[in-house]
Amino acid sequence: MPTPADAPRGPANPRLVLWIIAIGMFMQLLDSTIVNTALPAMARSLGEQPLRMQAVVVSYALTMAVVIPATGWLADRFGTQRIFSLAIALFTAGSIACAASATLNQLIAARVLQGVGGAMLMPVGRLVVLRAFPKEQFLEAISFVAIPALVGPLIGPTLGGWLVEVASWHWIFLINVPVGLIGIMASQRYIPNFLAAKPGRFDLAGYLLLAVAMVATSLALDGLSGLGWAHTLLVLLMVLGLAALAAYWLHALRSPAPIFSPALFTMQSYRVGLLGNLFARIGSGAMPYLLPLLLQLALGYSPAQAGMLMLPVAIAGMLSKRAATGIITQWGYQPVLVSNTLLLGAMIASFALMGPDQPLWARIVQLALFGAINSFQFTAMNAVTLKDLAPQQAASGNSLFSMVQMLGMSLGVTCAAALLVAFSNWFSDGGGHGLPVFRAAFVAIGVMTMGSAAIFWQLEQGRHAVPTRSHAVDDV
Repeated sequence: MPTPADAPRGPANPRLVLWIIAIGMFMQLLDSTIVNTALPAMARSLGEQPLRMQAVVVSYALTMAVVIPATGWLADRFGTQRIFSLAIALFTAGSIACAASATLNQLIAARVLQGVGGAMLMPVGRLVVLRAFPKEQFLEAISFVAIPALVGPLIGPTLGGWLVEVASWHWIFLINVPVGLIGIMASQRYIPNFLAAKPGRFDLAGYLLLAVAMVATSLALDGLSGLGWAHTLLVLLMVLGLAALAAYWLHALRSPAPIFSPALFTMQSYRVGLLGNLFARIGSGAMPYLLPLLLQLALGYSPAQAGMLMLPVAIAGMLSKRAATGIITQWGYQPVLVSNTLLLGAMIASFALMGPDQPLWARIVQLALFGAINSFQFTAMNAVTLKDLAPQQAASGNSLFSMVQMLGMSLGVTCAAALLVAFSNWFSDGGGHGLPVFRAAFVAIGVMTMGSAAIFWQLEQGRHAVPTRSHAVDDV
């Protein structure tokens, strides 16, 4: 039975509701990382070059970025239970299609379908928690469903590498199927179906302009990574993307109810935080793609070994969160973000020093340091972006921020793939598997990341209160 969004809160079985939402989020976050370690094996199976497989990752992240802006309105219009159940169904169907793919193009199309479902799982799940639990229970509830944001990246690369070796890459998608089927039945029975009394009119024109801007820009950058497209087409796509973005801004200025209001950008912390997130995440988003390729293609590790070496990154990232709040409170956002962004860029560039003679302990320490610094960066960027949002701006501001997170991840993989191809041609290594190619790519990504410190430099100096967990966005 549909329930108005402002109806009395409190589901009949609150703990079960949280478990269903947490499992749905876990599926989505797991598939954001589990594919990376399996890319070389997938390339061999599909008869492709490993460095052409970036589209498998980009298509998923880019689809999520495109769909996320519409999820809030869809949940208000059709109900949280229906959209959450639909999200799990689409994600499960996409997983089956991925496992059944026989060509790269089929796999990319299946990942798009999977991304549509994944895009709705996290924001609609958060919306259910927001509406189903009273304020005194909200912090505990949102902290519980945030656990998958930590566990998914922790086991994703390792599980992906292990499944490739003991079975085949198809199983990294097939493991979603039984969980998805149970999730569909459980969500239809237990998830409350909150509806907005007046969902309002969806800004379709603005949404289409934003979608065109993201897709055209991403395709233009992806074309640089060896798709064989003519330079004229790439230029036209880039111009189309920039023109669509400018057209959206003009549209939003005169629209009474734009999908993202320009008023969000009147807040200096949100404006700087959002732009800093976008460009800093290009470097962070490139690393889960680059590191497994480096370990397998250039250093000769097996998929399972490469996956195991990603564990220090995730574990150190989890442990570093405890220190973030105290450090930011003591020193303030601006000096912390500027210095940590420079440190993150230097840490990314340091992977150019990786070689076959490097001791294993040094490799583990290097990966752990990167994980700690990268997680600290996410925590600080997330907090500074959302800390000044008013309650009436929270939904729109959080949705735009989630979109930028996924777009940054997509652009990171796209830029990394383009750099690998460019340096492969430069070093006359057509396969792009040699250490010099990867070393040059890490240095370039590191320098790009360090450049984003100039954005955080624009933050107002001073000490600021760190928002509570209820206002923070999970790392992705």
